[in-house]
Amino acid sequence: MLNKNLEEQAKALYKDRFIDLMPFDGAIPSDWHHGTVSEIIELHDSKRIPLSSRERAKLDKIYPYYGATSVMDYVDRYLFDGIYLLLGEDGTVVDEQGFPILQYVEGKFWVNNHAHIITGKNGFTVELLYLLFSLTNVRSIVTGAVQPKISQASLKKVSIVIPSETELRVFDESIQPLFAEIRNLRAENDRLATIRDTMLPRLMSGDIDVSDLDL
Repeated sequence: MLNKNLEEQAKALYKDRFIDLMPFDGAIPSDWHHGTVSEIIELHDSKRIPLSSRERAKLDKIYPYYGATSVMDYVDRYLFDGIYLLLGEDGTVVDEQGFPILQYVEGKFWVNNHAHIITGKNGFTVELLYLLFSLTNVRSIVTGAVQPKISQASLKKVSIVIPSETELRVFDESIQPLFAEIRNLRAENDRLATIRDTMLPRLMSGDIDVSDLDL
C-alpha cells in the first residue's frame, strides 16, 4: 500500500508538469517538441530467451522469471541486471482503461518473449518512462482479436510531448527519492517473505519449539 501511494505521488507530479502543463499555463515551452516514443526508448527484446515450464522445473529458484504481467517463476540464471521497464507485448497488454501493463523491475532477472524490455535515452530514465507510459493510453495500437499485441513498431510510433533534457533532469532528480524508497520497501518485503517461507515450514513441522514463548 505504501509503495502504491509513492507511485501515485510520482504520477501526480508527472501529470501536473508534463501532461496538464500547469507550471507553464497549459502551453508547451518553446524548447520542448512533439515527437514519438522511438526518440526516448531503447528496446532490449533481442536478448530475450523463453524457457519452457519443463526447462524451468529443473532449475533452482533464485532469480525472477517475468512474463507479460508478472513474475511467472524463478530460475537459477539471469539475462538482465539493473533497472528496467517491462511493457506487455502480447496476452494481457492493457488494463480496462487502455493503459499499458507495466512492470518496474530491478536486480538480476530473466524475461520471456511476452514483454518488451525497455530503458530510456535522450533524458528519459526508466523512472520517467514508467510515469509516461502509466499515463499514456495505448488501446489504439493494440492489434489482434484473439491474442492482443503491442508490437515494437506500433509502440515506437506513439505520439508524445518530449520536454527538454534540462527539464527532464530537474524533474527526475525530484522523483528519484520516491523510487529509491519504492525499491527499498520492495527489498524489505522480499526479505520478510523469505524469512516467512523459511520459518513457517519449520514451525509447522515442530522443528522450532515455541512452547516456552510468553505470548
